[in-house]
Amino acid sequence: MPIRFEDRTARFEGACTVEEAIPLAEWLCAVEEPRLDLGGCTVLHTALLQVLLAAGRPIAVPPEDAFLKGWVTPVLRGARTA
Repeated sequence: MPIRFEDRTARFEGACTVEEAIPLAEWLCAVEEPRLDLGGCTVLHTALLQVLLAAGRPIAVPPEDAFLKGWVTPVLRGARTA
């Protein structure tokens, strides 16, 4: 599974696909103070990006992937200040 849910941490690994959007949204609603670890994520489907934007939670571990680090991380950080 591309997203592993461990207590209060969601660990994104490899290619995270649209199939993970509903489980992620449900987990974010159920967990108090969720921690998001995108360190191992190499592909983030736009549905997951939308869930993360709607949740407005901080990213604890940013992605190492150059594209995600340069383009997606700033968007997610900006969503928290809006």
